[in-house]
Amino acid sequence: MKIWNLVSNALIGWRMILRGEAGWRAHFSLNAAGLLSALVIFFFAAFLAIAMASIVSAMPDFYGVLDLLLVHGIWVLSFWATIKATQMAIKDETRTLDLLVPGIYLLVGYLVVGSLLNLVFAPLVQLLTILLGWPIYRLARAATGWNLGIAAAFAAATVLLLVVVPQALYMLSSVPV
Repeated sequence: MKIWNLVSNALIGWRMILRGEAGWRAHFSLNAAGLLSALVIFFFAAFLAIAMASIVSAMPDFYGVLDLLLVHGIWVLSFWATIKATQMAIKDETRTLDLLVPGIYLLVGYLVVGSLLNLVFAPLVQLLTILLGWPIYRLARAATGWNLGIAAAFAAATVLLLVVVPQALYMLSSVPV
C-alpha cells in the first residue's frame, strides 16, 4: 500500500501548500525515487483517464493507448520545461524536484477530477484547466523565493503550455502528408 501512502501524503502536502503552511516538503519525496513514484502514479492515472474516456467511445488498441499515454507524458515535460525556463530567465537555483514532484501530483489530481468532470459535463474541464493556475502559483510561492509576479507568470506559462502543447501535437498529427 505504499502507493496509497504516497497519494495520501501528497494530498496532505497539497493542502498545506494551498493554505500556505510550512512543512509541506515532508509530505513529498523530493528525490529521484520520489520523482519515479510520482511518474508511475501519474501514468496510472493517465491510463485510468483513458479508460474512463472510453466509456463514451471504444477503448483504443494497444498502440492507441501508448500514443495517448505519450501525450499525457508531454504535460510532465511541459511542466518541467516551464520550471527550467523560469529558472534560467531569473537565474534561480531552486531545486527542480521541489516544484516538479508536487506538480506531478497536481497533474494526477487534474487527470482524476478532469476525467470525472468530462463524464458529467465536459465544458467544466476548461474551467478546471484555468483554475489549475492557482495551485501552480501557490506551489511556486511555497517552493521558491519567487515574488508574486514571477510566480504568477510561471503559473500562467505552465497552464498555457499544458493547453497549447497537446493541441499543437494534435494539429500536427492531423496534417495530411
